[in-house]
Amino acid sequence: MQEIMGQFSVSAEEFGLIAAFYYYGYAGMQIPVAILLDKYGARITVFVFATICGLATLLFSYTHNWYLGCIARFLIGAGSAVGFLSVSKVISEWFPKQQYTKMVGFSFSVGLLGAIYGGKPVGNLIESYPWQSVALSLAIIAIAIGSLSLIFLRSPKISSNQSVEFQLSHFNSLLRSPAIWMLAIANLLMVGSLEGFSDVWGVPYLMTAFSISKSDAAGLVSFVFFGMLIGGPILAFFSNKIGNYPVIMSCGIGMALAFLFLLFDTTFNWYLLACVFFLIGILCCYQVIVFSAGSGLVSTEQLGVTVAFLNCINMLGGSFFHSVIGHLMDNFWEGNLTAFGIKIYTLTAYHEALMIIPICSLIGAVISFALHKKQQIINR
Repeated sequence: MQEIMGQFSVSAEEFGLIAAFYYYGYAGMQIPVAILLDKYGARITVFVFATICGLATLLFSYTHNWYLGCIARFLIGAGSAVGFLSVSKVISEWFPKQQYTKMVGFSFSVGLLGAIYGGKPVGNLIESYPWQSVALSLAIIAIAIGSLSLIFLRSPKISSNQSVEFQLSHFNSLLRSPAIWMLAIANLLMVGSLEGFSDVWGVPYLMTAFSISKSDAAGLVSFVFFGMLIGGPILAFFSNKIGNYPVIMSCGIGMALAFLFLLFDTTFNWYLLACVFFLIGILCCYQVIVFSAGSGLVSTEQLGVTVAFLNCINMLGGSFFHSVIGHLMDNFWEGNLTAFGIKIYTLTAYHEALMIIPICSLIGAVISFALHKKQQIINR
């Protein structure tokens, strides 16, 4: 946060905006990427988008122009959009239908390792080397992954069952479904703990609240992603027992309570904080249950575009929370500056701004409850 604010000479509100541009790119490309995967296959699509992600990372790392920085963040998000959807595409092509859920769960766990090494390991590297050098290494890795996909990834002779036109023909009916919109909005409101706090604001908050190093703060936040490694199967088990919507509601309430404890706990206990973050990570896997609930609201033919749409709205939650938190941080700024002219934010500013996360989580739980009651009436 501090390095980027210094590079572009911006406030917390502008930092929140530039962070949000990633989610604009990611969310905006969900439907187009799903279409491109059907038309051109995973091999070409992954190569193109991974290369875009790597090159945009280079642009973001070395430019001091605010507008170029925003464009680069948007392109990083757009390039990243291929990750989840391409995995789903490849699994559907190469594995039997009965193995789909198991393979997606396995891929989900492997993918979360990226979030884990993006915590304390990358935090340690940034403390030892210029952050631009670290970003350069990550950009090279992204381009290498795209190139390896182009060389080795293949599609089977019998490919996807759905055509692009078939998916598009069902998109309008999807948008006219009030239940899908309610589920999507609940998903967006509850994503603050992950995309608002864990992705960006968690590390500077912990550094301010408990006077710990950046790498130690990043290590604590990483426990969210460790929790997510096992959260999917755990929540899926309870979903089979009590239903999708009760699990989503419980996760919303649980995240709000855990977050309130996190904000107002005045003593630093590393083990207790690690456990709280681990619990939040488990609860963040409600998103897996959201996809399951969404599949029950649409026909089989609409499933692919429904997953893309729900993931699109989910990622818009990241832009929402970053923009709002950044704006609130500036509203509660007390006027302190570093020697380099960068704003210093007090713990009170963080508390006031981050309260939006538990509030929205509770609202999302209420919407899930209303949707649950509505579906119960329809099913009678």
